[in-house]
Amino acid sequence: MDRPDLEVIVVSHGAQELLRRCLESLERHPPAVTMKVTVVDSGSPDGTPDMVEREFPRVHLVRRENVGFSAANNVVLESTDAPFVLLLNPDTEVYEGALDSSLARLRADGSIGMVGCKLVLPEGGIDHAAKRSFPTPIGALGHFTGIGQGDKANGALSQYRATELGDDEPGEVDAVNGAYMMVRQEALADVGPLDEGYWLYMEDLDWCRRFWLKGWKVFYDPSGTVMHVKGGSSGKRRGLKQEVAFHRGMGRFYRRFEAADSSPLLNLVVYCGIISKLALSLAITLVKGR
Repeated sequence: MDRPDLEVIVVSHGAQELLRRCLESLERHPPAVTMKVTVVDSGSPDGTPDMVEREFPRVHLVRRENVGFSAANNVVLESTDAPFVLLLNPDTEVYEGALDSSLARLRADGSIGMVGCKLVLPEGGIDHAAKRSFPTPIGALGHFTGIGQGDKANGALSQYRATELGDDEPGEVDAVNGAYMMVRQEALADVGPLDEGYWLYMEDLDWCRRFWLKGWKVFYDPSGTVMHVKGGSSGKRRGLKQEVAFHRGMGRFYRRFEAADSSPLLNLVVYCGIISKLALSLAITLVKGR
């Protein structure tokens, strides 16, 4: 294929049936431009890459060991020359018009570097992680204790969910969700690919932060809708390795972007909080795993 207008990158690690549905949705609802779909299989333990090769001959397949989410996406991000690039989770299904809506938003405003869409859950509810603010210590506390996640929650405890912007209201946000992130090539070249220091989790927040630091807007556009089986590709319940990666990512994000401007006491409190939450999460994982 000559240079496509849009390159879609789907990183898979197992979840064969979810990936099949994702690729089928791209076939059913393609954009009104040329599109190339690349699946980077990151060490699937099942027959996922063989399924892609057999059932989706038009999809470009790249086989890799399990190198982590960031590194697997970067295989394509560092080589693509498509004007627009979409990072898409394998546990998503694209609805009609979603890709075109995001493309239209990027084309309408050259200052926007990244666009996210409205994410809905299989049962029909909203995946509130589709739009987020960069977490403050209080916001993170509210989110992880559940106090800030209720429909009536507001203020500092719910700030992580960017509640100042409605679910059906387009606007600039700190961050969108890594399940669906469409970026323009100029911004990608300026910001660079994902940080491979994150194995899994938090790399999307990091990328959004770096877009803003380079002067590129991140935009939430609910005129496009994508279904997201939240946790479908990584598992509803994180395993030990995933828990460690998640909390390590939290620490890395805070250290890179917040620690230098915070007091030593606050930094100590935050790091102790992350370690304590990791210990609790590991204990719960071990108990439930029995």
